[in-house]
Amino acid sequence: MDSTIVLLTLIAYKALLIGIGIWASRRNKSESDYFLGGRALGPWVAGLSYAASTSSAWVLLGFSGFVYVFGVSALWMLPGTWLGYVLVWLWFGPRLRAETVEENHVTLTDFLAARSGGSWRRAIVWTASALIVFCFIFYIAAQFQAAGAAFAAAFDMRVAESVMIGAAIILIYVFLGGFWAASVTDTVQAAIMWLIAIFLPVVAVIAAGGPAGIIQTLQATAPEGYLAWDGGQPFFLFAGFALGIFSVGLGTYGQPQLLNRLMAVKDEKSRIRGFIIAISWGVIVFLGMAALALAGRALVADLGNAENIFYRMTADLLPAALAGVVVAAVLSAVMSTVDSILLAAAGAVAHDLGVTKRWPQRELLVSRLVMSAICVLAVIITLSVPATIFGRVLFAWSALGAAFGPIVAARVAGVEPRAWAVWLSMTVGFTLTVLFSQVFDSGPGQVGERLLPWLPALAIVFLFRQPRGEPAARPSG
Repeated sequence: MDSTIVLLTLIAYKALLIGIGIWASRRNKSESDYFLGGRALGPWVAGLSYAASTSSAWVLLGFSGFVYVFGVSALWMLPGTWLGYVLVWLWFGPRLRAETVEENHVTLTDFLAARSGGSWRRAIVWTASALIVFCFIFYIAAQFQAAGAAFAAAFDMRVAESVMIGAAIILIYVFLGGFWAASVTDTVQAAIMWLIAIFLPVVAVIAAGGPAGIIQTLQATAPEGYLAWDGGQPFFLFAGFALGIFSVGLGTYGQPQLLNRLMAVKDEKSRIRGFIIAISWGVIVFLGMAALALAGRALVADLGNAENIFYRMTADLLPAALAGVVVAAVLSAVMSTVDSILLAAAGAVAHDLGVTKRWPQRELLVSRLVMSAICVLAVIITLSVPATIFGRVLFAWSALGAAFGPIVAARVAGVEPRAWAVWLSMTVGFTLTVLFSQVFDSGPGQVGERLLPWLPALAIVFLFRQPRGEPAARPSG
């Protein structure tokens, strides 16, 4: 593959990102503008930026590799993932958007603590902020690590140089443009991924002899049960596996960088249209990557690293020039995944912990400096923490989902938990996810890590609610 083509494509793409940052900087007049885009996202930007933030390069590389290994049974992940789109946009969305406008919420933590007061409110805010920053710093570092290694391989550069260059580009456009820049660049990224997820699988399926040829080849070469919906496993193992991967969608309900899109959409009409755009993107891209994985398994039966199936099909099936453009787009997608997460982490410190309130005339500058500090810390962790630690960061999605998702679900359902129950639910959900991830056997499909922490966390907020007729505590300060 011609590295010059990759480099030129990357330069053009990064120049576009910085240009978007400069354009978006003119729209930022307040903290709300910087972290929520002035609550003015239209349907296309809201829908596509949500889709890119929830999946991004993970669906191109991770999901395709997962299907390559497990076959048809891996597709049980799809209904859980798509259900996440449906519930967030159609059930969570109306309450999140309406309360955000009415009570001027800027972050998800504002929504979580909205009916709490006094010391319990402070406990909720500090705990939520700590969880967000802890999970997201390591998540950002993991993205930097993966992208740095890919850049280093493509251009024969050192990983440290690759990481710092990529981080600097992201920091420039998000520093300037904030939420608007992140949302518009994610929209561009989503459109590119959508085109790739249609074109490359079609080429791969044709090369593998069409659907009939793929099935015939896999029946002869793939492991037993590869084409079966239960993976050829005994019922209870299959049920645990299917439930575990289906429950990946639960993480969606507690992700600040995703729910912020619903808080920022400009009106109800845009929310409905944004949902149609987002779910259409999700269906096409996930099905495209599934088709690519199965066709890739028929064409290459012994790939060492399954997550390389996307790159392998790109190199084998496309002309060098086009392959270079595709790889450059994916590398850019890996890096630009960081922008929304970086903003959410910065909001947890700058807004939720009240840092900007100390300098009310300089809230934009303070927000930008906090974000810069978090980015620098993530780069330091990327370059100094042993790589084995980055394998553990995958629990962050489930941990934040179990910590925040049950509380959001309860409040959207009209249940107002007691303040101490909000804090306890958050703590229990997060702690159990960590235990199942690092200490206990999580079971087939990691069902323990992804589903079981939700059960006690959800029970707490529904059982210990404010009695009817008792006024909810209001925020103090």
